[in-house]
Amino acid sequence: MTALILLLFLSINANAQLRINLGDESPLRKLQIAEVAISNLYVDSVDEKKLVEDGIKGMLEKLDPHSTYSTPKEVKEMNEPLQGNFEGIGVQFNMVEDTLLVIQPVSGGPSEKKGIMAGDRIVSVNDTAIAGVKMSKEEIMKRLRGPKGTKVNLGVVRRGISDTLSFVIVRDKIPMKSIDATFMIRKNVGYIRIGNFSATTHDELCESLKNLKKQGMKSLILDLQENGGGYLHAAVEVADEFLEKDDLIVYTNGRNAPRSEYKAKSGGLFEKGKVIVLVDSYTASAAEIVSGAIQDHDRGLVVGRRTFGKGLVQRPIDLPDGSMIRLTIAHYYTPSGRCIQKPYEKGKQKDYNMDVYNRLKSGELMSADSVHFADSLKYYTLKKHRVVYGGGGIMPDEFVPLDTTKYTRFHRELAAKSIIINTTLHYVDEYRKALKQQYQTFDDYRQHFEIPQSMIDGIIAEGDKKNVRPKNDEELERTLPYLRLQLKALIARDLWDMNEYFSIMSEADDALQRALQLL
Repeated sequence: MTALILLLFLSINANAQLRINLGDESPLRKLQIAEVAISNLYVDSVDEKKLVEDGIKGMLEKLDPHSTYSTPKEVKEMNEPLQGNFEGIGVQFNMVEDTLLVIQPVSGGPSEKKGIMAGDRIVSVNDTAIAGVKMSKEEIMKRLRGPKGTKVNLGVVRRGISDTLSFVIVRDKIPMKSIDATFMIRKNVGYIRIGNFSATTHDELCESLKNLKKQGMKSLILDLQENGGGYLHAAVEVADEFLEKDDLIVYTNGRNAPRSEYKAKSGGLFEKGKVIVLVDSYTASAAEIVSGAIQDHDRGLVVGRRTFGKGLVQRPIDLPDGSMIRLTIAHYYTPSGRCIQKPYEKGKQKDYNMDVYNRLKSGELMSADSVHFADSLKYYTLKKHRVVYGGGGIMPDEFVPLDTTKYTRFHRELAAKSIIINTTLHYVDEYRKALKQQYQTFDDYRQHFEIPQSMIDGIIAEGDKKNVRPKNDEELERTLPYLRLQLKALIARDLWDMNEYFSIMSEADDALQRALQLL
């Protein structure tokens, strides 16, 4: 559950000095003696650095599920999506048969400026071959990324040109968007999907809201499905755009962290107009703050399934070698006073991680009636005094059951073996020019393009080669409608962008379709 790695932070000084008592009676003295003894007296040689890391991990594992230790490399990888940028050449790519295929150059990025195009194959980096040599995706990314201002020489193969092209790209800061899609889904109804809450989310949201209002938006669907969270301050800024001045958004409280309140300021961009928030079992942390604030103030409806239930606040503690401890120091509470952290037993991380699977097994994802809250967890919204519950995620106002029939075993295995995505990439690579000529606008494509039967036949044949077959004709027939829709969306993504992808996939999103009915 990679989304849930995006942790919630308090905006406090992570480098504040901690007072450490190393007197003879201190437990820390005992720990220090043990480490020195093992390092100097143990029968075999030991990696002292790893010994200390394992000791830290061992202590944190006995605490709550969100107190963690990260190596310097893990810290860098985790922070990039939250900081909203990285340094590199600026291309979206995928691997096709051991070759890097450019899906789209980042608009305004260094590769686009130098003439790299969608459909290009990057075959070498600084005279080192990266195609046909079984190089990992991680190793390729490592070669493409680098400090801003440094140069990298790319060898590029382009369809229709026999010679390998050479491009010298100057690396630059590449923005990472936290908003996946923004578009008008119906007349007067806007749609915004937030993937995570990063340093740039608020600015992105403001830009999206302004653009949609120019297009006549009166109501908004805010999609937080599968949003694993991110920065607390980003969640506060997002919620602020929908709430009135001095409305409480969230507060935090802990044993050594006194209560801190976060309230809305004046001048939100969408304080009036209908709002519906979409959530599911993977909506967590900062995304639950926004959902809870909008629900508690009766500002809008929450639609979908019960959220993850992550209501713990982590403080980052930087260590000298660039590693980091994220230590839980407080709970956060919604405006009505709900703590939505779901129950857990200290040290039982595996059981905690199995919670979403257990919800599926128990039938909760198919029926709201299977969720039961104790009366002690009952709270009331602040304006209409509706009953809401704490102690285990945000329960939606309008429950939408998970349709398990949509995703057949055959479809799951095709996706797992990358057969669907590879078929799409090959198709767009071969027909990109013809498709662009035939469908000059997305609306034209959406209305008239149909997946050719040859593409479906190719997927089935490729699946057969890899021992992925439908159990019977009935399973194949159940697979095809969603498969065709997904293929159409993936082709639209490669021809245009993520807005077009989500616009097509919205047809299969039951929560989104229910939201449209409610509006």
